[in-house]
Amino acid sequence: MLEKSYYDCADRIIDRYGARQEKLIPIIEDIQNEYRYLPPELLSYVADRIGVTEAKAFSVATFYENFSFDPKGKYVIKVCDGTACHVRKSPGILERLYSELGLSKNKSTTDDMLFTVETVSCLGACGLAPVLTVNDVVHPSMTPDQVSKLIRKLKEEA
Repeated sequence: MLEKSYYDCADRIIDRYGARQEKLIPIIEDIQNEYRYLPPELLSYVADRIGVTEAKAFSVATFYENFSFDPKGKYVIKVCDGTACHVRKSPGILERLYSELGLSKNKSTTDDMLFTVETVSCLGACGLAPVLTVNDVVHPSMTPDQVSKLIRKLKEEA
């Protein structure tokens, strides 16, 4: 069971949009922005408040890749592995991230909840390849050494 503050936050977000079925996506987007993931209990609560079935709410949340039921770190790093990035050595960037942060394909978030590393098919910045984003801020022409510097900088800012 979640703390009451989660439900209070959901209520504020729902009140801002209005408790209407067609506002499901923006409501759950805002909840995910607040907590860096979408707590399943909160999705059920939202569904009830706005009058959609739990099945419908979960169907929407699982259809869109942007929604996650798993908690994410403060810094969500997305590494592009599209064709342009891949041929310009994005796998080496991903491997450096895994190495520096103690992560793998099976473990994407650090224990301290500071970093989450994900691969994506395309970030839409092929001319800047290889690219990664940190909380949606684009970092172009990355190299493994630049990744190490970026991680050090983010750790200092945390």
